Amino acid sequence: MMTETGNLELTNVWDKTFPKSEKVDHRKVTFPNRYGITLAADLYAPKGTNGKLPAIAVCGPFGAVKEQAAGLYAQTMAERGFLTIAFDPSFTGESGGTPRYMASPDINTEDFQAAVDFLSVQDNVDPDKIGIIGICGWGGMALNTAALDTRIKATAAMTMYDMTRVNAKGYFDAEDSADARYEKRKALNAQRIIDFQSGNYALGGGVVDPLPDDAPFFVKDYYDYYKTKRGYHSRSLNSNGGWNIIGCMSFLNQPILQYSNEIRSAVLIVHGEKAHSCYFSRDAYADMVKDNPYSDNKELLIIPDAVHTDLYDGGGKDAIPFEKLTDFFRKYLG
Repeated sequence: MMTETGNLELTNVWDKTFPKSEKVDHRKVTFPNRYGITLAADLYAPKGTNGKLPAIAVCGPFGAVKEQAAGLYAQTMAERGFLTIAFDPSFTGESGGTPRYMASPDINTEDFQAAVDFLSVQDNVDPDKIGIIGICGWGGMALNTAALDTRIKATAAMTMYDMTRVNAKGYFDAEDSADARYEKRKALNAQRIIDFQSGNYALGGGVVDPLPDDAPFFVKDYYDYYKTKRGYHSRSLNSNGGWNIIGCMSFLNQPILQYSNEIRSAVLIVHGEKAHSCYFSRDAYADMVKDNPYSDNKELLIIPDAVHTDLYDGGGKDAIPFEKLTDFFRKYLG
């Protein structure tokens, strides 16, 4: 059954990749960002609570939807006493924005700020006790938002990617040269002509399927989540056709963590020890605390033996440190 809310079609059935908790109330909500795009979110509120609650907005991974990892985080934190929302970014999932399947360092940072706007005016939310959680590529967006939005009191970046770095330099910085970036730019601009002539934006493809025998481990890791019953969702870009080929073009020129060492609020960065992406968090943490007089409330937590997607859903080994997250947000959201 579909209903129209905020000019969006929102499904009312429980279509998450995780079971519904009986400890929280759940409903769909919508809110606009400053670009006039209406975002769709799942709101989770702990049952049996009164008064104004601390609140957390959750988003990610990059190319996922709120019915996957973000929703699991939001529901679990709601069980622990926080009012939470898990939202779909602009141009994806049930959120608005056309053309579809585009990404923007600016608009996606604004999506987090719009979520803070929404939470700040809820009758059962304390506007002085708002935090955010970003997963994977949205971990980087969360840090960028924390550097910009002084209303955010605490930020957790889980298994984070810096999407500007990986687009500009490739995985493990293996393509970090002017020539390599020039070839990427040339290919993307050629694709723009093709798209313009066809009147459609060609998709880049989600996680490869079928999985090649010689696929690198991190591709197998993504496949195990996005392409199996464990994490597949029909609206997830990564589970299906992916972003537009030119969807992330602007990331090449726009580093998002330029002012991370000016973040004054609390930040917890969490990554798996065996994740291919762990270098993003290690480097982001080092840059964030360098010459930052507000470094006492910053922490890097490495989870032993965990790979990248273990922090999406626990990986069958309870890898997500929910007790740590709970303690962190209770401390800094009061």
